[in-house]
Amino acid sequence: MTASSAPATAPEHAARQHWIGVLSRTHRAELLPHENALRDAEYQLIRAPEIGMTLVRGRMGGSGAPFNVGEMSVTRCVVRLADGRTGYSYLAGRDKAHAELAALADAHLQGAQQAHWIRELIEPLAQAQAARRSRQQAETAATKVEFFTLVRGEN
Repeated sequence: MTASSAPATAPEHAARQHWIGVLSRTHRAELLPHENALRDAEYQLIRAPEIGMTLVRGRMGGSGAPFNVGEMSVTRCVVRLADGRTGYSYLAGRDKAHAELAALADAHLQGAQQAHWIRELIEPLAQAQAARRSRQQAETAATKVEFFTLVRGEN
């Protein structure tokens, strides 16, 4: 890849990272209304949905020394549409149907109907995730305890 072609692909790469992230954080129930449209195209499973494990790492204090938190289940899938577009998905958990739908969505998002899929699928999912995150942050903030130290006048 030449230096002149890299900037042209950077926005496409960032857009795909965004929608794959949204698809990986969504709930399967949110994809079900789109299932018929996603499965409407002819496709083959390159890598059928499979469940595995991955190691989760953390850092002391968020920026300190890394340590192994433990393992978690992940599900992955790869599909190829009849026109050659390939879709990938990696999801936390053990939901094979969800992984297949997410991979199909990734493949469809790479085609001529990309604007339609972003408008009808990705934007509503991203808004639902933002609303969930806001609710969770509000619930967490409600339990926040402020600690303070009283200083006596006499030292």
